[in-house]
Amino acid sequence: MTAFSWFYSFLKKHNAKMAFGLMLVTFISVLAIVKPIVSGSIVDDVITAGQYDLLPKLIALLVVITIIRGLCRFWSQIIFEACSQDVLFSMRDTVYRKLLQEDFNFYNKKRTGDLLSRQTGDMDAIRHFIAFVIYQVYENVFLFFFALAMIFTASWQLALCMLIILPFAAAVTISQTKNGRPLFQRIREQFSSLNTFVQENVSGNRVVKAFSKEDYEIEKFNKENDGYRDAELAAAEIWTKYVPQFEFLSNMLTVILMLIGSIMVIKGNMTLGDYVTVNGYLWMLMNPLRQIGWRINDIQRFTTSVEKIYATYSEEPNVKRPKSGIKRKKLNGDVTFKNVSYSADDEAIIHNVSFEVKSGQTVGILGSTGSGKSTIMNLLCRFYDVTDGEVLVDGINVKELDLYNLRQNIGMAMQDVFLFSDTVEGNIAYSRPDCSFEEVKKAAIMADANHFIQAMPDGYDTIVGERGVGLSGGQKQRISLARALLKEPSILILDDTTSAVDMETESYIQKQLKQLNALDHNCTIFVVAYRISSIKDADLILVLNEGRIVEQGTHDELLTNNGYYATVFRHQYGEYEQYMKGGEEHGKK
Repeated sequence: MTAFSWFYSFLKKHNAKMAFGLMLVTFISVLAIVKPIVSGSIVDDVITAGQYDLLPKLIALLVVITIIRGLCRFWSQIIFEACSQDVLFSMRDTVYRKLLQEDFNFYNKKRTGDLLSRQTGDMDAIRHFIAFVIYQVYENVFLFFFALAMIFTASWQLALCMLIILPFAAAVTISQTKNGRPLFQRIREQFSSLNTFVQENVSGNRVVKAFSKEDYEIEKFNKENDGYRDAELAAAEIWTKYVPQFEFLSNMLTVILMLIGSIMVIKGNMTLGDYVTVNGYLWMLMNPLRQIGWRINDIQRFTTSVEKIYATYSEEPNVKRPKSGIKRKKLNGDVTFKNVSYSADDEAIIHNVSFEVKSGQTVGILGSTGSGKSTIMNLLCRFYDVTDGEVLVDGINVKELDLYNLRQNIGMAMQDVFLFSDTVEGNIAYSRPDCSFEEVKKAAIMADANHFIQAMPDGYDTIVGERGVGLSGGQKQRISLARALLKEPSILILDDTTSAVDMETESYIQKQLKQLNALDHNCTIFVVAYRISSIKDADLILVLNEGRIVEQGTHDELLTNNGYYATVFRHQYGEYEQYMKGGEEHGKK
C-alpha cells in the first residue's frame, strides 16, 4: 500500500458527501457565467437596442443568482469541513492506536517531538487539503476551461489567442512542483526537530534550572528556530519566484483582450456586448492562473505530510501479538528461562541465561549498571523478543501466549516511574479503573503510601503534576508500587522500586510482600535491586555481570561462595555486620 492509497482509504468513506460538495461547486461555477452574459445583454439589448424594460429583470436575475451562489457556497464549505474533520478524527485515531501497538524498539529510535508533529502539524495539513484545497483546485480548473469554452462561443479567434498562454502556464507549474517538493520535506523535518527540542526542554525544565543553563538552551533553541525559519523562507522563495510569473501570465490575458478584442470590435468582427461578455469571463481565466502557485504549495505540504505520517504508521513492531494466542485468565506464575540470549543493534546484551522459578517464590536480581537486569524483566514481559532460547510462563513460550493476557497477569513497578497528570487515586487505580476506593487504599497501605497521601491537601483526590511533579522520589516509587499491587498479578516485578525510600520503609514493604503469599495469593516476585537489603531474603538470588549469570543461590550460599555478591555485601554492610556477627558469637559462649 502506498501512502496515498492509505490516505484514500479514509477519504473514500466520504465519497458521496465529497461528490455532492463538488456538484455544488460545479453549480456555483456554472452560475458564475450568468453575470458576464447579463452584462453583455445590458450593453447590446438595453443600451444599444434601447430595450429598457429588460433592465429590472436582468438586475433581479443577478440578485437571485448572487443569493443562490452564496447559500450553495456556504453549504459546500460546511460539507468539506465536516468531511475533513471526520477524516482527521479517523486517521488520528488509527495512527494513535498503531502507536500504542509499537514495541520498545520503536520508541527507542523515535523522538517524542517527531511523533507529536505527526499527530498535530502534519494532520492539520491534511485537514486543510480536504477542507479547502480540493474544492479550490477543482473550481479553478473548472472555471478556467468552462470560461475558455464560453469565450469560444463569443469569438473563437480571441479564444485561440488566449490559448497561447496555456503552454507557458504548464511549464511554470511543472517547474515549481519539481523545485518545491524537497523544500517542503525539509520544512516537515525542521518542524519535527523544533517540536522535539521544545518538548524535551519543557519536560526537563527542572534540570535546566538546576544547572542554570537557560541561556545555553535559548541559544540552542534559536538555532532550531532559525533552521525552521530558513526552511520556510526557502520554500517562500519558490512562490515568490513563481507566483509573479503566474501573475504576469494572467495579466497577459487582459492585454490580449484589450489588443485583439478592441481591433475585432473596431472592424465589426465582434459586438461591444460580446466584448463585455468576454471581459466578464476574463476573471475566470485570470484567477485560476494567479492561484496555481499557492495551490501547488498547499498540495506539496499535503503530500509531504501524508508520506511522513504513513512512514511512521507503516513501521511494524518486532514484537507481534500472535493471531491465536493462548489465553489464561489467571496464570500460576511459574517462570523458566532456557538458554536465553538477546541482542540489539548487533550488540549482545544477554548471554545464555537460564533459571527456573516456581509460583510464589521471590527472586532477587543483583548486578552492576548495564549488566542486563532490567532487560531480563523486559524479555519476560515481551517488551522485547529473545534472540535465542525460550522464556516460558507456566511451561508455555511467551511468544505463544496472548500478549495482552500475558501482561494483564504481570504487575510492574518500573525503574523510571511515570505518573499521569491525574489524581493520586487515578494513578494507583490505572491498572484497575473499576476498582473500589477501599481496594486503592489497601494497595497504598501495602506500599506504605497511605500516610503521606492522606497528609496531602486533598488526600487521594490530590492532582499529581506531570510525571509526578511535586512528589519526592520515594513517594513516586510507592505510588508506582501501589499501582502494581492493586493489579493482584501472578507475577510482580519490582525494578529498583525501593531505591529512593529509607530502610524502615523498605523493611515494611518487604513484610507486606511476604504476606501476599501468606494470604494464599501465589505471586511470583522479581526484585531488581542494587541494595543487598532488598533481596537478601529472596528464595533465589541471581547475580549478573555483562549479561551473564555469574552466581545464583540463596543469600547464605552466595556469601559462602565469596564472589561478587559477597564483595557487594561487604561494601554495603562493612565492619558493622562483622561486629554484629562477632557479638552474636560472643553471646553464645
